[in-house]
Amino acid sequence: MFMYHWHELGRRWMAPWVHQAEANARIFADPNSWLSTLPGAERISAYNELLHRLGKDYEKPGWYIDEVESEGNLVPVIEQVLVEKPFCRLMRFKRYTDNPELIEKLKAQPTVLVVAPLSGHHATLLRDTVRTLLRDHKVYITDWVDARMVPVSEGAFGLDDYIAYVQEFIRHIGADQVHVMSVCQPTVPVLAAVSLMASAGEKTPRSLVMMGGPIDARQSPTQVNDLATRNPLSWFENNVIHTVPPPYAGEGRLVYPGFLQHAGFIAMNPSRHFMSHWDFYADLVKGDLEDAQSHRRFYDEYNAVLDMPSEFYLDTIRIVFQEFLLPRGQWKVKGKLVKPADIKKTALMSIEGELDDISGAGQTHAAHTLCTGIPAKDQQSLTVKGAGHYGIFSGRRWRDVVYPDVKAFFYKHDR
Repeated sequence: MFMYHWHELGRRWMAPWVHQAEANARIFADPNSWLSTLPGAERISAYNELLHRLGKDYEKPGWYIDEVESEGNLVPVIEQVLVEKPFCRLMRFKRYTDNPELIEKLKAQPTVLVVAPLSGHHATLLRDTVRTLLRDHKVYITDWVDARMVPVSEGAFGLDDYIAYVQEFIRHIGADQVHVMSVCQPTVPVLAAVSLMASAGEKTPRSLVMMGGPIDARQSPTQVNDLATRNPLSWFENNVIHTVPPPYAGEGRLVYPGFLQHAGFIAMNPSRHFMSHWDFYADLVKGDLEDAQSHRRFYDEYNAVLDMPSEFYLDTIRIVFQEFLLPRGQWKVKGKLVKPADIKKTALMSIEGELDDISGAGQTHAAHTLCTGIPAKDQQSLTVKGAGHYGIFSGRRWRDVVYPDVKAFFYKHDR
């Protein structure tokens, strides 16, 4: 019950040593310091920086998207918050130019809403996804709020609320004008949101692109799936749900803490992370600053985690990973049955990584089995050879292999 409090106490107790390690790293590496001339100064500096990075707090990173190349021109980009709700902000990355001809070209490009996962990391994990899409699209994204920063007075937030948020954002942009891309966790609630809109006779998005998500978690179960099915829901309630301590704005809120999720991420590939840190130390010692900086960029993002509302987390465990209500056709959201077969005017593309160890093979492609109302000509699937979970939306494979197909799909169905 008091794990979160003990975690915060330990973090604050370690803070002086962590800050001292940062100072040591700087002073032993500073060419203007006599300490940098001592034998072994490089190793002392490298060791202290590694210690600092292992113990420091990682705040939410910035987007750092100031400009992109589009239509052969370099255009500035600014961040806009269009809708601000207690647990999420709808953001737009707006491109600007004073060239009238270029303005018309940018306006004619497809509009994409990227629904970021609420699964431990901040939406900035999709920075590469957004930056790439901005070349040829108008881009919006869901920016989920760390639950420890949401006052208890704002109420609970469950999976049903997540779906309502997605529907509100789609309507705000214009359902019949937008393409929706969901990455990992949101594939399930996004499919539910659009299904319910279709069942109600509302306009639905022009297309859906679903990437590496557990539409049917019964297919090729992974380590993540096994954990959820091995333990009853009560185990999760009693072991991973904790109370936010002071001085956070969400003091008293029940959450699945980000530090526990981060520990789970590390536990899936401990040897890989150990070697990555060892290589970082070696790069610092030998002066390979480019590789060292790549390590910093990756872990600045990877180690920045957020807390999830307990209601949302437990709903996801039960509905998606234990009872499989969506593929079984038994999921009701606020009393209304989720019927993907009712979607008829929205094109569908599913994307999986061949080596994905989070969402197994077939889990995302299962969407096609459920969406029987969509004509075959408007459906497409892609399995990315050699790609893991992150490779389908970030990095070289995303940019060179996945994105060209995604772009073509959006443009095809934007007419």
